[in-house]
Formats: sequence, C-alpha cells, structure tokens
Amino acid sequence: MKFVESETLEFKKSTSEIKEAIVSIVAILNKHQRGELYFGIKNSGLVTGQSVTDKTLRDISKSIADNIEPKIYPHISHIKLDRKSCIKVRFKGNDVPYFAFGRAYIRVADEDRQLSAKELEKLILRKNKDKLRWDIEVCKEAKLIDISAQKVKAFLKNSGLKYDVLQNALKKLKLFVDGRLLNAAVILFAKKPQAFFPNARLRCAVFGTTDTTFTIDMQDFEGDLFYLIAKAEEYILKNIHIGMELEGLRRVDVPEIDKAAFREAIINAFCHRDYRKYDSVNIAVFKNRVEIRSPGLLYGGLTIETIRTKMVSERRNELIADMFHRVHFIEKWGRGIKLMLSKEPDTKFSEIGTKFITTFIRHSYYEGKKAGKTSVKKLGERLGEKLGARETEDTTQKTTQKTTQKIIKAITKKSDITQKELAVFIGITEDGVKYHITRLRKKGVLKRIGPDRGGYWEVVKK
Repeated sequence: MKFVESETLEFKKSTSEIKEAIVSIVAILNKHQRGELYFGIKNSGLVTGQSVTDKTLRDISKSIADNIEPKIYPHISHIKLDRKSCIKVRFKGNDVPYFAFGRAYIRVADEDRQLSAKELEKLILRKNKDKLRWDIEVCKEAKLIDISAQKVKAFLKNSGLKYDVLQNALKKLKLFVDGRLLNAAVILFAKKPQAFFPNARLRCAVFGTTDTTFTIDMQDFEGDLFYLIAKAEEYILKNIHIGMELEGLRRVDVPEIDKAAFREAIINAFCHRDYRKYDSVNIAVFKNRVEIRSPGLLYGGLTIETIRTKMVSERRNELIADMFHRVHFIEKWGRGIKLMLSKEPDTKFSEIGTKFITTFIRHSYYEGKKAGKTSVKKLGERLGEKLGARETEDTTQKTTQKTTQKIIKAITKKSDITQKELAVFIGITEDGVKYHITRLRKKGVLKRIGPDRGGYWEVVKK
C-alpha cells in the first residue's frame, strides 16, 4: 500500500533521518499547528518498515525535546502498516513560531523551507496581532473631556445611529471599555488628537521636478483621521491639473488622476498604517507622479502580488477599519485595490524601507513628453481628448501662484532680502526659493541688480 505526503503528513524511511524529521515537524507546526510523521515509509509512500524497540521510541522523544523550541509533547507509538513495524509521531502546538536546531521553517506543499527574517517577523506579528493591536489599547492619558461630542454626533449621524450621551455613544462603538478610552477613540474623535499622538499628522509637499531637488511647497496638518483624510484629498486636487468636460450644459471638473482612486489610497494609508511608528502619512506631488506614503509594510503575510490579484485584505487596525466602514469609507471585502486599478490601471504599489507607497502617474506629464514642443494650449487640448472632454483648460497650480505673490510682496518691501530670509518668510526650503526665483527671472518678473552679495532685487512687472 502506498501513502502520499501532504502539508500535514511527512514520511521518513528510518530514524536515521531524525534531524530531517525534526525540521519537518517544526515546518508543519508553523504552518498548520498539527500534523503526523511516520518512520518506516519512504518519501514515495512505499512502506519499508524499521526496527522498533522501547529505546527507539525514547530516543525519538529525547531528540524532539532537545531540539525543538518551544517544547512540544508529541504522541509517539509503535504501529503496523502492511504487516511491517513503523513509528507514528502525532504532534500539535499553537505556540508558533517553533524552531528546529535554532532555525524556523515553514511547510510548503510537501517541502520544508527555512523562513527568512521578514517571514519570521510576519509570523510573530500574526500570532500576536490581537495583543499588538494599537487601536484597541487604552489611551491612559485621555479622558472623556478630551473627546469632541460634536465629532461623535456627526459620525453617528453619517452612520445612521442615534446619539444620547457621549459615554454611551462611545460604548456602543466599542471605543470606551471599562471606563477607559481606547486609542481609536482618541485619534478619531479627540478635540486635539495630536496632544496624545504626535504622529496624528499629514505631511504634504510639491516638488518642481521628478525628484526632491526643488521643493515648491510644504505643508503639515494635524488633527483627527477624518480631518487629515479630507486635507490629503484637498491637497492633491489643488496641486494636480484639472481638465473640464461638459455633461449636458454643465461643466464638470476632471482631475488628471481619478479622484475615487487616490481617495481610496489615502483612506487605506490612514486605515492600515502602523501607528506605533512616529512617522506620518506623506503626500508627495512630483511633476510626473503622486505618491501616498504610509508608515508600515503590508500586514498579515500579504504581498504586493496578492493584493493586486486577489480580493483579500488583512487589517492592522480592525477597530479603525470598522469605524471607516460604518461611514462607508471602506468596504469589508477589501475591494479598494481593485477599485484603484479599475480607475487607474497604471497604479504602482511598493514597499521601501518601512513604508508602503502607492504611486499614481500624472497624465499631463506623459502627454507633455509625447507633445514635445507642442504649445501649452495644444497640450491642454490633447489632455482634454484623453479625458474624453469637449472643453479643457490647463490650470496653473494655486500653490505656485500664492508662493509667487509672497515672494513679490517680500521683495517689494525689502529689495535686498536674502533667499534664506525668503525661505523663512514663505515657509519653504531654500531650494524651493531658488526654484521660484529662477522661474520668475526667466519670465522677466524679477531682475537682479548688482552682485549676489551686496546687490538687490527689482520687480520688473507684477
């Protein structure tokens, strides 16, 4: 009779393969937490049998006890298969990860593969995910007086729930447990979440090129998650090109990046980020792309390939995700990635360092590359055609206009102002100031009189 190996069943021809058997036991435990191993059966499934004595059983037990950590207590027995003596080892354990000879292994089909450091970390996190969940931890410093009743009322109204008193409302939402506020309650509904969590922050920047060489604008926002999500969406819309199309007699704005797609990415960034990391969610607007950067890598063993091809999700912050679901920010079936890809098929996902990054291409940039020396007007027409629009206009970024106005105002008041002083006055980097000064000089708006040191600026035209 022949047997077949599987992810929970392993064969060894004899106890001479005890080391390999111990590795297999560990690999199966780390994958399935239970399994069986037989001595006296070849890998092919052919029963060959082996010599079995009481000492043989004791030696197997000792080898397992000495070389597997944490300890397991298997059931080892002498059995007959095809009238031949074999040894059956039945084992189980939930204290993953298990180690054989100091190394961790995982079962893949009928093979045992050593775990990488990253895989081992994910296994430990998966085991302790409920213990490690940041959103259900108690915020010891926060009190009910720190929570905004107005924010909670607005949330309940959008959720279709009724409000009576603040404490009861938070209890119903499972945000107030045993008289104490959970972290999720504070970061969602506190009057000033940043007073308790410095990383309740959004950082946004616009860069003048395809890298971070020139900073045009930089802004930070602090507040609850709903506020930060709204600000992130607003910032992207303000700093990308908006086309126009007609629906009947109505003019409709058409952003170069689909609004539903980048909104989904923003919500995901705040929903699934690692709040134990001090860093913030970052929005970076480049000439050719927009990046949404979230602290924390993919959770629960997910990979970029699986999120692109499968409708699955693992949530690092289940309670925050539940709150977002109540107001229809997210779907429970993990369809966010599918939505993004349906709206923007060129969306890229990457893990760099400790960040998860969603990247959307800016269609205006690539249209411009194709256009070559085509005029801005024709470029706008081409972009309009791509968006299916009858009418389009390529708008100048409002942020750039505001920065330009501030520079001209500052120079009008103090003609010998330095670039360093301008950077402080406007609130951007010196590289950002250089970028704007260069642009204004090329346009003939500014003129430098005298040397770099000792000279001054002249506003030629406003």
